[in-house]
Amino acid sequence: MTKRLDLRVDFAFKSLFGTHGNESILTAFLNAALRFPDEKKIQMVQLLDPHFNKENQEDKRSILDVHAQLEDGSRVNIEIQLNNKHDMEKRTLYYWSKMYSSQMKEGMDYGELCKTITINIVNFRYLSHINAYHSTFQLYEREQKLLLTDILEIHFMELPKLLIKWRHREVDPREDLLVRWLLLLEASEDEEITQVLEEIAMQEDQVLKKAIDEWERVSQDPEVLLAYEARRKALLDEKSALKRAEKLGEKRGEERGEKKGIVKVALGMIEKGLNDTMIVDLTGLTEEEIEKLRQQ
Repeated sequence: MTKRLDLRVDFAFKSLFGTHGNESILTAFLNAALRFPDEKKIQMVQLLDPHFNKENQEDKRSILDVHAQLEDGSRVNIEIQLNNKHDMEKRTLYYWSKMYSSQMKEGMDYGELCKTITINIVNFRYLSHINAYHSTFQLYEREQKLLLTDILEIHFMELPKLLIKWRHREVDPREDLLVRWLLLLEASEDEEITQVLEEIAMQEDQVLKKAIDEWERVSQDPEVLLAYEARRKALLDEKSALKRAEKLGEKRGEERGEKKGIVKVALGMIEKGLNDTMIVDLTGLTEEEIEKLRQQ
């Protein structure tokens, strides 16, 4: 069997879930993710232009989101991230606001603005104080826990947490549809997950079978593979750059901490009446730095 694309790579995810002709796959995922009651289940989705949040030519992330409209007019944006840039909450709110405000047309009333939902699927632990792999945020009054409006809804789905629960047999893709779809994103790296999902697809889930067949097909498409490899390389380069930045930040933090300690020692020496020459020799500070400390 051909090695299948890693669906955690945003380009591959969009090739499967955000491509015209695959709306039934996206519909099944959204029904699992949003957990509407049976009478409100999504019957169809319309894929929309994902460029609503494109600020400039360098902003290439937004074109790899999956942006759709539900039957009731609600807007949904799905973004998958491999790397933690440590700006998720602000970035999410900014893009949510862009998606919400992009509905407004000349002459429209504010009451016509529809519910706007952001789904972030992340391949890292983000909400460290929450054990759940799926978290949903809305606007509530702090004390009374009263929902102000359902117009805003933000989801975080953390794949590492789900994998832990899967390995501990705390979740079952046969019983939970969201578990089923999220595990599909991990299947390229896990033969057991692949086998279980293929059994479910053959026995009971025709949409999952369609998704697996389509996944197999795009994984053999030369044009898709070329674009996929380019995107995967870009993400690996991004990960390396983030690691370098983190190490540089750690180093600078250590240097600042060390400098703080030296300054503290120097202040103690000044209080004890040591002369500048001795303080310079013992701390490595310059005479100018010591003079500034004496003036504090």
